[in-house]
Amino acid sequence: MSFKFNLKKRNKAEEIRSYNGMTKLQWTWKEVLRNKTAYFMLAPFFTLFVIFTVLPVLLSIFLSLTDFNMLEMPEWQGLKNYIRLFLEDEIFILACQNTLIFAAITGPVSYILSLLVAWFVNELPPKIRAVVTLVFYAPSISGQVYLIWKTLFSSDSYGWANAVLMDLGMITEPILWFEDAKYVMPLCIVVALWTSLGTAFLSFIAGFQTVDRSMYEAGAVDGIKNRWQELWYITLPTMRPQMMFGAVLAITNSFGFGGVVTALCGFPSVGYAAHTIMHHLDDYGGQRYEIGYASAIAVVLFIIMFGANRVIKKALSKVGES
Repeated sequence: MSFKFNLKKRNKAEEIRSYNGMTKLQWTWKEVLRNKTAYFMLAPFFTLFVIFTVLPVLLSIFLSLTDFNMLEMPEWQGLKNYIRLFLEDEIFILACQNTLIFAAITGPVSYILSLLVAWFVNELPPKIRAVVTLVFYAPSISGQVYLIWKTLFSSDSYGWANAVLMDLGMITEPILWFEDAKYVMPLCIVVALWTSLGTAFLSFIAGFQTVDRSMYEAGAVDGIKNRWQELWYITLPTMRPQMMFGAVLAITNSFGFGGVVTALCGFPSVGYAAHTIMHHLDDYGGQRYEIGYASAIAVVLFIIMFGANRVIKKALSKVGES
């Protein structure tokens, strides 16, 4: 054993000496050749990632500094789009406010809700677990989910909510739920939370099932006294990859919830009560074809989402610490 260890150590030292004197580019190229099989396997994904993710982001940043309408060549204008966004466009400021409010509520709540429901479902017997998982997951993939809520909160007396409230004598005339700015945002938040048990929920269930059960026995020996301590000190640190994946999905969904509002309230929503950055982007990019200005909106949204992702990643790194 000691001979093998010394041999590996000597080979490692020789490898380090062989790299001394190389430029960084030469060292990188040598490493690529040494791991060429791995890079060859990664090449298809990496190519698609560059074409459909990296290049569009870089192109959007460039176009955000131009005046471009898709018919004429882009005309360079520097930071004028950003100045217009933050100093002249009042609707964009309102959209930012609505988006941040929605994200601050639905993001953390949907994430914690998915985690707790997955924890509960994981404790059930396998056959029952499969049925319950389907029940909770179904709203996120149902194409008729918005029809249910529009029927429930229909603006006439035949809507279920209005009918119940009128029977109880709490109101005398139907409430225009999705036509009243006072109710639009709360209802959209409720619907978003109801449909939030999606892919992240499934990833959490998968994560719970990969935890080694012997770790709980070792934890009990080390002083773990209840299920909450097991969750914090053993389960969650073990499933950090699934938690990070779920966090990314929660951030993406919370900042990109424009489809919920459009399905329930139309576009634009009454009094811009639920107008979001995604709606503003669709307005200027998909209807007015002011691509330069729309690109500036997209860059701002990208920066906000990237910053939120970094904050969440830092917070998740502390899970399991005393």
